[in-house]
Amino acid sequence: MSQENQYIYIVYNKPVGIVCTTEKVEGNIIDAIKHPVNVLPVGRLDKDSEGLILLTNNKGIINKIIHPDFEHEKEYIVTLNLPLRNQFLKAASTGINIGDAVTKPCIIKAEPNSKRIFRIILKQGLNRQIRRMCNAFGYQVLKLQRVRIMHIRLGNLKGGEWRNLTDGELEQLFTDVS
Repeated sequence: MSQENQYIYIVYNKPVGIVCTTEKVEGNIIDAIKHPVNVLPVGRLDKDSEGLILLTNNKGIINKIIHPDFEHEKEYIVTLNLPLRNQFLKAASTGINIGDAVTKPCIIKAEPNSKRIFRIILKQGLNRQIRRMCNAFGYQVLKLQRVRIMHIRLGNLKGGEWRNLTDGELEQLFTDVS
């Protein structure tokens, strides 16, 4: 058994209201998952966001996935309170001043047949970055869902459900972080 197989790697579809912390607070992600092994969230999704979050008991790999220097992609679907403007799409793709930082360029495009939904692919993860980018243009985020981290996709996992990474996903993950 290789060392990598001694670890647990989980994809969890975090519902809104769950907090990405191991602290003993109401609604924490560890209590929500109820996994028999102590796992840690790989990065964060704020309480008001939903979607894919990885969890593992392999502390050594966490930084290799989340540190911005590695520029691993994270993809989100975002629903706004107002129709998208091209000015926002253009600014987001090159970088937006969100107060304490300017966001790095990202890939962003409007969802077909929708005036208020877009997909965005980030290679950095500033605190509440997407919400702050939208707020800078007068938008409120109504729904924010992460659907992909690197090559790992949420797929049809229902809110609150989790699954182990597949052998193929693990193999690709170890290749990407080595």
